[in-house]
Amino acid sequence: MGPIGWPELIILLVVVLIVFGPGKLPDIGNAIGRGVREFRKASNDLEESIRGDTKKPAASSDRNETK
Repeated sequence: MGPIGWPELIILLVVVLIVFGPGKLPDIGNAIGRGVREFRKASNDLEESIRGDTKKPAASSDRNETK
């Protein structure tokens, strides 16, 4: 099985529209968007904790050198 193409995506959208109705689609979209954002934030936090805090703020190091 390969990736989902346009025909499969359209069929999936029609099935979701029939099952949930047009009134619920914005709520479902918002919930999916929140879930994706939370997942990205959690994965970024995990990646930063594994790699350690290697990034140093450039502005603070510039201020210390000029004094």
